[in-house]
Amino acid sequence: MAQNAAPLSAAFLAVPAAAALLFAALHDVAARTVPNGAAAAVAVFGVGLRALAGDLLTALAVAALVFLAAAFAWRRGWFGGGDVKLLAAASLLAAPGHLPSLLAAVALAGGVLALLYLALSLVLPAAKPERNAGPAGGRAGLALWRRVLAAEGWRIRRRGPLPYASAIAAGALFVLFRG
Repeated sequence: MAQNAAPLSAAFLAVPAAAALLFAALHDVAARTVPNGAAAAVAVFGVGLRALAGDLLTALAVAALVFLAAAFAWRRGWFGGGDVKLLAAASLLAAPGHLPSLLAAVALAGGVLALLYLALSLVLPAAKPERNAGPAGGRAGLALWRRVLAAEGWRIRRRGPLPYASAIAAGALFVLFRG
């Protein structure tokens, strides 16, 4: 029975970690920010996973190195501050030996995201984001999505920054759940 407790405990940590990653990605798409609480939640669940696996100290050292490298990228203007924190937190979700896989998955997802945004910037017609798209007749959720999509189209057309938390979340989820 004790043998089955570790995988079950890991699942109870991996699922909310995935939810926090998805929340961070969606928030980044909508507002181009990554909430500190989302990165902190991913880190807490990652610490729990690493403690269960017995490699917590190594994972913390690896996460610190990831944070320092990503902070360097932020300082050069290549990365957003929220992305730095989210990537360091996401590195705690993977075993330290799987960090290269995590970084490769994040880079691949980031490349796909960049190509998608580049292609969309070439085909979307020039327009301004919708201004007065407030809730109408109980369709507040639909109106919100319309505003987010309109704003995203505007960002794409002007080739604004990518919502890189989406790439971080995709890469981390791939490594976390690939089995």
